[in-house]
Amino acid sequence: MATSSSSVQQSIASTPATPSTQSVRARADPAWDYCIEMNDPKGRKFWKCMYCEKEFKGGGIHRIKQHLAGKKGDAVGCKKVPYDVRYKMQQNLKEIDERKNKGQNDSKDMQVLEDNVASSEVQPPVQHITQSAAISSSQSGIKRKSTEDGSNFFAPRTTVGAQPSIRFSMAGKEAVRRVDLAIGRFLYDNCIPMNVANSVYYQEMIDAIASIGSGYKGPTYHALRTNVLLDMKREVTLLVDAIRGSWSETGCTIMADGWQDRNNRQLINFLVYCPRGIVFVKSVDASDVVKDAVTLCNLFVELVEFAGAGNVVHFVTDNAANYKAAGRLLNDKFPSIFWSPCAAHCLNLILGDIGKMGFVSSLATRASKITKFVYNHGYLLAWLRKRDGWKEIIRPGPTRFATTFIALKSIHEHKHDLQALVTSKTFTDSRYSRDPKGKDVIAIVLDNKFWNDCGIVVQIVAPLVRLLRIVDADNRPSLGYVYDGMYRARKTIKNVFRNKKSLYKPYTKIIKQRWDRQLRKDIHAASYLLNPVFYYDQEHFSKKPEVMHGFLGILNNIVPSGKTDFVNESMIYRDMKDVFKSDLAIEASTKMKPGNILYVLNILYVNMFSY
Repeated sequence: MATSSSSVQQSIASTPATPSTQSVRARADPAWDYCIEMNDPKGRKFWKCMYCEKEFKGGGIHRIKQHLAGKKGDAVGCKKVPYDVRYKMQQNLKEIDERKNKGQNDSKDMQVLEDNVASSEVQPPVQHITQSAAISSSQSGIKRKSTEDGSNFFAPRTTVGAQPSIRFSMAGKEAVRRVDLAIGRFLYDNCIPMNVANSVYYQEMIDAIASIGSGYKGPTYHALRTNVLLDMKREVTLLVDAIRGSWSETGCTIMADGWQDRNNRQLINFLVYCPRGIVFVKSVDASDVVKDAVTLCNLFVELVEFAGAGNVVHFVTDNAANYKAAGRLLNDKFPSIFWSPCAAHCLNLILGDIGKMGFVSSLATRASKITKFVYNHGYLLAWLRKRDGWKEIIRPGPTRFATTFIALKSIHEHKHDLQALVTSKTFTDSRYSRDPKGKDVIAIVLDNKFWNDCGIVVQIVAPLVRLLRIVDADNRPSLGYVYDGMYRARKTIKNVFRNKKSLYKPYTKIIKQRWDRQLRKDIHAASYLLNPVFYYDQEHFSKKPEVMHGFLGILNNIVPSGKTDFVNESMIYRDMKDVFKSDLAIEASTKMKPGNILYVLNILYVNMFSY
């Protein structure tokens, strides 16, 4: 730092408007390293901050130190001082104040004390720096360790708008390029995917290495698999404990995900979800177990006891018959826990049933012929890619039913490009137009009925695909959207066919079968009513009796006594009284994400002893 400061001092001294300077580095106080002693035209001395160039014509080094530390007092805080320098000055002032309070000095020898106190530089402990860079902050909410006044131990040089350090500013582009090459060489040599640079830990790792300075040697292979791994395990345990502590406040959902690995082992993963994040609990090998309802229920009870019966509101599993029966047994044992099947899986099955219909299957087959013909001939694909605004055609996936309809929507958006291709002189003069497969493709592309039918199918499944994206994502709680999504899906299908029952009945029948037999539960209706985004939109809110029936069913299981009083309390929300009628509440209900519905249900359970 002294070398960099000297360079800045020399650069300032070399400017025409700057008078001759005199080095004051011999003094012991660390604040002298960050100011420049100068003379005005009359020969009077003054000092200038090397960061913001503020001039001090009195007050001594103590005033300059307050300026660098950002401490309110005799000087305005410097806005350009690096964080590490500010930290050093704050620690120095703090030590001086402590000695003054102990009576070890008086005002007469204050200057002597400041010149002798901090002859050694105060630097942030490396131990705290490495700890602060160890754990992420995006989901857990854990921030970097800070000093008592809120300052970080080292400067966030890499954040947007942050001031770079003097050393980095003077390094030059060639030095930065060498560092970039070193990082790239490590990634390329070990075949590490480049998307690791998007990790939240990537820049934190680089910051931690830079903060410790040169001479640092990375952990060895043995250290990474022993001590470092154990330390990381302890940190993850602390993180899980922090999330687990919120289960009693917000409630939680236990999710069971059954799958089969490459060795044909039947595994069940158990996870716990709450607003603070998702925690993986354990994986059970059920290969040698008969997965009947009683066995699964006993397994579920272990997980409920781990999370706390009073903390669990919802249990989500596969929608197989044995899981459904186990969910009923679990609800009989714990009336306050509600079981429901995986909404994403049920929606995939609905889309799969619609895709098996003769009308839709024929469309998908014809659309697939177009896609295969275009992508099997590079010359045609190159011609299409030269068109303005061209995007690749999405092709169906082998395992997801929704991709069939996404592919239909994609090819429908390329209608004009494909028609322009088959009618272009380039195509008609080529051998592709005389090929039997090419003739089939031409007939399909120029068939307006095909495009109209594609548009109808895309409109029919659009609400279902949108709902699938919501329930299959991790960015927000999706329970309060399931009922509305299914309600809008049936309503959209009826509107597409202009309420002609003979036309829309085959589609709504598929949705009704899956929805009534598998997916629809009281918890979906209750969460729909408790979602202000939908409830306060009375124009589109469903007035079906099953909505209130589902809410009362949930209330009946959660609140053992005083149900009437609780219903009266819920009328404040239903009738938009008190705080719910404020402009802020109404605006927030339409623009902000609704609160976690599980939290509301858990509040019902926690407050049941109030009546």
